[in-house]
Amino acid sequence: MDLVPALEEPLKKVLGPPTAKVMAEHLGLHTVGDLLHHYPRRYEERGQLTHLADLPMDEHVTVVAQVADARLHTFASSKAPRGKGQRLEVTITDGSGRLQLVFFGNGVHKPHKDLLPGTRAMFSGKVSLFNRRLQLAHPAYELLRSDSDETVETWAGALIPIYPATAKLESWKIGKAIQTVLPSAQEAVDPLPDSLREGRGLVPLPEALLKIHRPHTKADIEDARARLKWDEAFVLQVALARRRHADSQLPAVPRRPAPDGLLSAFDDRLPFTLTEGQLKVSKEIFDDLATDHPMHRLLQGEVGSGKTLVALRAMLAVVDAGGQAAMLAPTEVLAQQHHRSVVEMMGSLAEGGMLGGVEDATKVVLLTGSMGAAGRRQALLDLVTGEAGIVIGTHALIEDKVQFHDLGLVVVDEQHRFGVEQRDALRGKGKQPPHLLVMTATPIPRTVAMTVFGDLETSVLDQLPAGRSPIASHVVPAADKPHFLARAWDRVREEVEGGHQAYVVCPRIGDEEDDPKKAKKAQKAAPEDEAEKRPPLAVLEVADQLARGPLKGLRIEVLYGRMPPDDKDAVMRRFAAGDTDVLVATTVIEVGVNVPNATAMVIMDADRFGVSQLHQLRGRVGRGSAPGLCLLVSEMPEATPARQRLAAVAATLDGFELSRIDLEQRREGDVLGQAQSGARSSLRVLAVIEDEEIIAEARREAAAIVAADPELTGLPGLRTALDALLDEEREQYLEKG
Repeated sequence: MDLVPALEEPLKKVLGPPTAKVMAEHLGLHTVGDLLHHYPRRYEERGQLTHLADLPMDEHVTVVAQVADARLHTFASSKAPRGKGQRLEVTITDGSGRLQLVFFGNGVHKPHKDLLPGTRAMFSGKVSLFNRRLQLAHPAYELLRSDSDETVETWAGALIPIYPATAKLESWKIGKAIQTVLPSAQEAVDPLPDSLREGRGLVPLPEALLKIHRPHTKADIEDARARLKWDEAFVLQVALARRRHADSQLPAVPRRPAPDGLLSAFDDRLPFTLTEGQLKVSKEIFDDLATDHPMHRLLQGEVGSGKTLVALRAMLAVVDAGGQAAMLAPTEVLAQQHHRSVVEMMGSLAEGGMLGGVEDATKVVLLTGSMGAAGRRQALLDLVTGEAGIVIGTHALIEDKVQFHDLGLVVVDEQHRFGVEQRDALRGKGKQPPHLLVMTATPIPRTVAMTVFGDLETSVLDQLPAGRSPIASHVVPAADKPHFLARAWDRVREEVEGGHQAYVVCPRIGDEEDDPKKAKKAQKAAPEDEAEKRPPLAVLEVADQLARGPLKGLRIEVLYGRMPPDDKDAVMRRFAAGDTDVLVATTVIEVGVNVPNATAMVIMDADRFGVSQLHQLRGRVGRGSAPGLCLLVSEMPEATPARQRLAAVAATLDGFELSRIDLEQRREGDVLGQAQSGARSSLRVLAVIEDEEIIAEARREAAAIVAADPELTGLPGLRTALDALLDEEREQYLEKG
């Protein structure tokens, strides 16, 4: 975490160019310091076997297990010499579960000699499914010989560290590389203030690094992890506290709504009463808008809790105060949907300068990359003159040509889909920094909000407006019980016959998106008697099968991201108008799409989606007065983690509970990963759900230290740690977020 000469040393000098190249390309490790902070995922004890029951599908894993059985099969093959091919099947066990390994062709000879029944070894490979059984095909392995414990002893005394690894670099090779650089750990500079470290009984950083990589006892691991968790939590919270401090020093134009202006006129027209939550959150936002430094607020809420309405009231308040508001959406479909719903909600208040527009009205314009030249020219003119108080658009809003008269508020929808530079470019279009409201429909546990969005104040909408209907969710086990899938299509028909509409969601568009050359190459490389892994179900194929089969006679249309924008908009308009019975789509409908008459959703290959994504998709139904139905179709066996994940989604409609489950099931490194900053995650041992207390304490300590010394002049070790954490991209994320 610190930059000193020994830890700055490039790995190619220490380990040699070939190993260093693989580490850089596949693990993002470039220096000795990077490698020392690549911690073991877990540890294996000699004589104790691994749990094979919970292996994740499609993940690269390392297991320690014993060979139970090994069989060599011969089969006819046109490609093998003398027309005979060979396949070695090895069964390994941990006493409670079994896993099959398979080797083909020329690759069978060495494992056939090595992997005899009773042999213990470490195996590394990607978990796949064949004949409904988990297997590793052609795994790398390292024998743990009973006659010589040298391998184990060299790495970790009595404990074998298992490192996050890749197909190109197995855990044991990483362990050997770390042995080479471990002496450099003595030169690590401690980032924690002495008083903080001693007050909490934490070991010094060099000792923690030695103990995490080469523990002699389980207590060593606990000491090291306790210390390294504090490093990660504290250094990140200091970075965020400095960001909040810097924000509080920026100037902004206070935006107070006029007493009898646009906002009042809008509220008077609402056909329903705002919920208590919407009023509370609106007050928090209005209080922020009235200050002379920029609002930085995160608005999160359940699917359908009325976030768009709250954001619109904030935009109207800013227009009332003489400014303009811009809403940035991640896709054209969502931008068009937001524009339609805002114009519908505002009615004649959105017809400023038009015949029929009322006195307080403003203009609401849409700006996307695919607009025609004339429409685009008019929208740009409306923005620069101030005629348009509200603009809704995609990344087209941040192009150089787009100029505002007086940009006062930026609303970013589904913030995690935007790059830092994009958000910053839009914020840079104000005369002074505009106020910023970030919306997410993915409920975020408190600790993640403190970690990922720690520079933002948080508002939560956790109650649904009156009139929203319950959604029943069920898992449809297509492989175990094919008749359940037939019943699912019957249910869709029943909903349509009852005057409603349905969505069918697929993970993929269709064959045209695949590279035929790659497909052919992969087919050639695959052993001829190994069944091809089924590709994800595709929109175009499923729509065709449904139209010719179980949903024959219904009006079926398709929707996916790569369709021409006008076609997408036309499809959505027809579906919203009730002219389409069933919409077969990709996740392009995941957020913002609002068709109250749609009551059923069938998600194909549901196990290929994340928990939060399934919850978002499900939120597209049950938006009217009729109850919703969501069917999660999966071909995975019941005992797999993927099916357990689906069962969790079916069991609760509480998005916050699901977000905790989602987070608990993910690997470390996902929280501040690519989606947030474009940089490698800084969270390696800190678990944002389990370590809530550490994060909260670190936040308090960080706030106190930054308040007393914003530049950290008295803490050079902490400054050094910040420099190492905040590589260029992460610094931009934290400075501009």
